[in-house]
Amino acid sequence: MKRNGLAVWRGHPYPLGATWDGEGVNFALFSEHAEKVQLCLFDPKGRREIQRVDLPWQTDQVWHCYLPEVRPGQLYGYRVHGPYDPASGHRFNPHKLLIDPYVKDLVGSLRWSDALFGYRIGHPEEDLTPDSRDSSAGMLKCRVIDTAFTWSNDRAPNIPWDDTIIYELHVKGYTAQHPEIPAPLRGTYAGLATAPVTEHLKRLGVTAVELMPVHTFVDDRHLVEKRLRNYWGYNSIGFFAPDMRYSASGQVNEFKTMVKTFHSAGIEVILDVVYNHTAEGSHLGPTLAFRGIDNAAYYRLVQDDERYYMDYTGCGNTLNMMHPRVLQLIMDSLRYWVQEMHVDGFRFDLASALARELHEVNRLGAFFDIIHQDPILSQVKLIAEPWDLGEGGYQVGNFPVGWTEWNGKYRDTVRSYWKGDGGIIGELGSRLTGSSDLYEQSGRRPYASVNFITAHDGFTLQDLVSYDRKHNEANGEDNRDGEDHNRSWNCGHEGPTVNKHIRALRAQQKRNFLATLFLSQGIPMLVGGDEMGRTQYGNNNAYCQDNEISWVDWELSAEDRELIRFTESMIRLRKHHPTFHRNYFFQGRRIKGAGVKDITWLRPDGGEMTDEEWQQSFARCLGIFFAGAIEETDAKGQPVKDDNMLLLLNAHHKEIPFKIPSFPPKARWGVVIDTSYEEGKRDDGRYFYSGGEYPLRNRSMVLLVQWTGQQWRAA
Repeated sequence: MKRNGLAVWRGHPYPLGATWDGEGVNFALFSEHAEKVQLCLFDPKGRREIQRVDLPWQTDQVWHCYLPEVRPGQLYGYRVHGPYDPASGHRFNPHKLLIDPYVKDLVGSLRWSDALFGYRIGHPEEDLTPDSRDSSAGMLKCRVIDTAFTWSNDRAPNIPWDDTIIYELHVKGYTAQHPEIPAPLRGTYAGLATAPVTEHLKRLGVTAVELMPVHTFVDDRHLVEKRLRNYWGYNSIGFFAPDMRYSASGQVNEFKTMVKTFHSAGIEVILDVVYNHTAEGSHLGPTLAFRGIDNAAYYRLVQDDERYYMDYTGCGNTLNMMHPRVLQLIMDSLRYWVQEMHVDGFRFDLASALARELHEVNRLGAFFDIIHQDPILSQVKLIAEPWDLGEGGYQVGNFPVGWTEWNGKYRDTVRSYWKGDGGIIGELGSRLTGSSDLYEQSGRRPYASVNFITAHDGFTLQDLVSYDRKHNEANGEDNRDGEDHNRSWNCGHEGPTVNKHIRALRAQQKRNFLATLFLSQGIPMLVGGDEMGRTQYGNNNAYCQDNEISWVDWELSAEDRELIRFTESMIRLRKHHPTFHRNYFFQGRRIKGAGVKDITWLRPDGGEMTDEEWQQSFARCLGIFFAGAIEETDAKGQPVKDDNMLLLLNAHHKEIPFKIPSFPPKARWGVVIDTSYEEGKRDDGRYFYSGGEYPLRNRSMVLLVQWTGQQWRAA
């Protein structure tokens, strides 16, 4: 068949998307309810539509054709015809150029205007009246790519879960101000692949970077009009295409080079992915892709009024995980990023929304069943943000075997404890030891808990100890946005100060938080920049701040460098001591042949905690004895051994003399860390003995190791 001189062949319904096979390009688009589909080809700059091709072939609700004369680099989009009947869930409008859901590369930028909306903005009937303006001038354009790349001997690091240390970062913000990275590469995938970044991460000892969203996303119109941006990127529109705003070269292969570079450094790459909603928003949002291709198939609609969307995300819509083609889209996207882009895992934003079969969250939903049996995806790292905004959406501890979870209860408990709140040492004990109350009964291990003190959402570590209140005025919402209950403490002054006593206390509190994080069972997650005192000046919702508020400042003070050294030492300590990254939960029973329990909880007088004492409202001091005789074996079946450890925590505002327990008898203990000292280390070389007392300073954390006459494996 010839269309205006262009050869058009039947092609195939699979694979979906635009696929270059070395001779031509196959185009395939799913739409269950469409009446006609047109493929629009554009000139190399995307300014002019040069060809419009009807797709007369349809197989199993997939519209397809093959263009033997088209090559990689061709820009394209779709126009889809069908009923415009919002009350019945249909919003077809052929005047709107649409993004291919399977596009691998999106070019250009979205230029907001009323033409991007499928209805007439300002009309009394709102979205019930279709708009006839052509939207192509302001739309992103799809680009056909050749996926070939020389991976050579690239291999996934395959770091075991119990050895994993995650480092969350933003592609742009992490390198935007790095003085050692060439200016053209700052803020890009290529910038992350430079030696200053990989060397810093290797010195720290992290094993995985978790990249905030890199799927192509949209800057919301209301933000652009306020000269702000959707900096975080939780507003996806292209689930296969890396966002080109982070590309120095404008080529997809730049992302692959970054992954290969991280792998060469022994670092895994985990993507923060947003499959719960899209950038098309509510019924009053724009028509960019899914809404115009098949609204009723792609989105969860209100059962009795299909004009409106079920919104479990707070972003206006929720993808319809009950539709097999939507499930296929997400699974194909995940497999693409693993097989074609070589990423090592995913963190799922608002993962509870993916489990909603009808209305309630179903932990055995189809999405999780499919992933569990998938030979590719079941082998990568899967992390859930275990909540959404719908009823029953807080699902910490309820995800299936094979999944780990961001543990919000860990964050809240540890923040409250070091803030000085009383009556929570029972909860603290559970969080320090892997949250067995949340994960053990379902057959999961301590590493099911991804522990974090801070994340991209909320205060940075520096701000957690510097502000009592949020300061989000720069967001333009009169400080109404963001969390009000931060469990933070400013140590006596709101914001920056030159007071040396307050600064010293803040430094000590940061050491407390970091020591707690890395000495807890579970997977520690550190936010990029927290190890060097990054501040957002009290902004706890910097989602729209693509500027110095959010970017990492690499101009480091002496205090910042001290914190980096302390962080490095804590990660080394964790790695060297299997006590702190066990494969199994503590049992609280005696170890055969050792004469002690695997873990013993202690009062300041050296006695073992009773059940009643866990509930005391005034209690802020706790000791933990870890037996070095670990009842586990390594990968080669050899027994895992460690030193006997004694961890002491005091969140009280006064020093407490802590009696060292009499077991083992006549033992000599050395101090590994004491957070009340600069850099967390005592320099007096003192030993302490069983039955003696340790002067546990106010708001401090101490780790003692039993001296056995051999060289310590401490950091």
